[in-house]
Amino acid sequence: MFEGHHAALFFLGTMLLPTLTHWAVNALLLLVDTTGKPSFITRYRIQMDKNNPVDPVKLRHAIKTVTFNQVFVSGPMVVVVYYLMTLRGDPCGPELPTFHWALMELAFFSIVEEVLFYYSHRLFHHPSLYKHYHKQHHEWTAPIGVVATYAHPLEHMLSNMLPVVLGPVILGSHLTSTSMWYCLALFSTTISHCGYHLPFLPSPEFHDFHHLRFNQCFGVFGILDRLHGTDSKFRQTKQYERHTLLTSLTPLNESIPDTPKKGQ
Repeated sequence: MFEGHHAALFFLGTMLLPTLTHWAVNALLLLVDTTGKPSFITRYRIQMDKNNPVDPVKLRHAIKTVTFNQVFVSGPMVVVVYYLMTLRGDPCGPELPTFHWALMELAFFSIVEEVLFYYSHRLFHHPSLYKHYHKQHHEWTAPIGVVATYAHPLEHMLSNMLPVVLGPVILGSHLTSTSMWYCLALFSTTISHCGYHLPFLPSPEFHDFHHLRFNQCFGVFGILDRLHGTDSKFRQTKQYERHTLLTSLTPLNESIPDTPKKGQ
């Protein structure tokens, strides 16, 4: 169907599928954020006193910014990525990568993302850059899923997009691997920002704590945070005790409650 139109195929595969994944997941989360229903989901909210419900004016502004970034930053970057990858060969060739090679690619992509995101994220926390760029993202001290890519366009390009797109460019990956990685990366960052520690999904406690405290937990997986000691305060908190895969239906804020304040 796309024979001779590989640029269009690549763009659809790396923009349409990840975008649909992003908005499908966020549509479900926004339903809870805006209505508080189904009510059993709200039991899993990490910051119980926030976004109940979410501020509609603030939410509309965030959605406009996210849409702008997807269309005017992510879209053009994916076009550039395609032409860079054609220098290594045809990313839309008929031969699919093997299962084991695709797994190796995902591991490599994850390492590249961790390194680039950690250091670019810390750079945007430098006072001279923070107030002009990254402060926008931190308007949400209690994040929700859709604000994962709510950021200044420059930050979105250098800290959100570049760490994700560089791995496939380095390896000259196939469209299928690249598209799958983009979908996984968007799903992962959405869950990290969603504000709910849901059963059988990755724990968002790490990045939620970053939004709460600003100067802790800069990375994706926490590897470089441990190396640089930027998770030291986090590891002394109840949030760290809850930072695990929830394998029961009991919310972790109930099984591991906050320490009562003095006088209570």
